[in-house]
Amino acid sequence: MPAFVRTSGLRSTPIRPAVVRERAEKMLAALELESAELSILLCDDPTIHALNRDFRHKDKPTDVLAFAMREGEGGDLAGGILGDVVVSLDTARRQAAERGHAIASEVTFLLAHGLLHLVGYDHRNDAEERVMNAETSKLVDVALGRTSPEEACGEMVEERGKGARRGGKPVKKPKSKR
Repeated sequence: MPAFVRTSGLRSTPIRPAVVRERAEKMLAALELESAELSILLCDDPTIHALNRDFRHKDKPTDVLAFAMREGEGGDLAGGILGDVVVSLDTARRQAAERGHAIASEVTFLLAHGLLHLVGYDHRNDAEERVMNAETSKLVDVALGRTSPEEACGEMVEERGKGARRGGKPVKKPKSKR
């Protein structure tokens, strides 16, 4: 199943949705989740602010949100649906300027970060943050063609299997329909 990308609240997009989809699919391959369905929303600050307020009770915009379908009560019913990643292009634009790199790079970083949240990674303490940052870098390298999904996937899948993330439970891969 592919990655689906849509936009909301934007007058223009500094990165084409097709590019975001392609990068997301490379990341999914690196995680050996090629058959998972991923939804990506590229939006403005007011849209992500409303989502952050309504779902996280934080009354401010943020850069990325992840809504996992395979966690919590009923998570085993998600089948091939991994979840949703929401990226604010307004915030990504500001962060890219602050960090001195292109907005496409920032969006790719945020997409990787959100995707890792969907598969159970978190950064509640220094150790988790180190692991998540390392895995984010690997996904960005795959998305940008610096590393092949095959090179990255063995390490990443092994790390996921160690339970070094939220709840200590590896996220299950969907069963193949073959």
